[in-house]
Amino acid sequence: MPFRSHPRLLAVLAILTLAACGAEPAGSASSTTPPRITLYTSVTQNTVDAVVAGFKEAHPGAEVEVFRAATGALNARVAGDQRSGGLRADVMWGTDPLSMHAYADQKLLAAWPLPDLAGVPEEFRTDTFWGTRVLFVVVVARKDLTPAPTGWASLADPAYRGKVAVPDPATAGSAFAALGYFSQAPGFGMDYYRRLAANGAVQVATPPEVVTAVAQGRYRLGITLDTEVRAAAAKGSPVTLAWPKEGAIAVYSPIAATATSKQPDAARTFLAYVLSEDGQRRIAKTGWQPVLAQIPGPERPAGATSVSPDWPALYGKQRDLLREYQSIFGG
Repeated sequence: MPFRSHPRLLAVLAILTLAACGAEPAGSASSTTPPRITLYTSVTQNTVDAVVAGFKEAHPGAEVEVFRAATGALNARVAGDQRSGGLRADVMWGTDPLSMHAYADQKLLAAWPLPDLAGVPEEFRTDTFWGTRVLFVVVVARKDLTPAPTGWASLADPAYRGKVAVPDPATAGSAFAALGYFSQAPGFGMDYYRRLAANGAVQVATPPEVVTAVAQGRYRLGITLDTEVRAAAAKGSPVTLAWPKEGAIAVYSPIAATATSKQPDAARTFLAYVLSEDGQRRIAKTGWQPVLAQIPGPERPAGATSVSPDWPALYGKQRDLLREYQSIFGG
């Protein structure tokens, strides 16, 4: 006897089929659903804007809600989230490894989700975060300054008494990383900051504020980031970049997916874009050195060298380091 379909039975089967096709594991993103993430970052605004724009071009319909602040304010936002129900970010993109490691210590970061991604040097990788760009901490000076500074030791020279500005490591991640380097470097240590303070050096909040203060003539030189000096000089500010003879301090800027993300696939998609050639080119165009060797970054002075802290040796010591610094410069 031939099978005769029943209209009600067909309707039920259709509903069940649609439900089965649409079912996905909790937290996963459909292949047809544009990625949506919340990004917490201390990366400079122009870089975030350029990368997010590129991500949206690569993934039409994608949405990225951004909270951007200096490292100290970002830490406060993270702490506030934890007090009020948990971290709301899907991705954390920081300025320095020390701050990011503090998040890892709090179990806020997921295991790195793209272990097979090629091109990122081993020294910029951990189990939870990978580097995206390299920042260089350098000396900024007035163009008319004589004698011109030659290196980090110059900043404690009596010739510059009361004329040096330093960024606050409790506010800026790059300043925190520089603090880590000097605390380890032979001939410097925390005594370097004591010499700066004794020579009348003044603390301001961030590396861009150091450049502004030097450009305005309130100070004659200071510690900042290379891209900040280049950007100011390109706009006509009377400042110049002095690459220290001991080496600029190289700091890698890490990114990670959060352990609490409800959008892990979307977070992974964003991480992959930031470390793609297109993402890295956009980072380079905003003045930073990409981590992918095939993507050129800003030109450096002839003979310029760089140095880096022993990052793992500093992990776990961040609070003590900052406390000792604040005993010298206040906080």
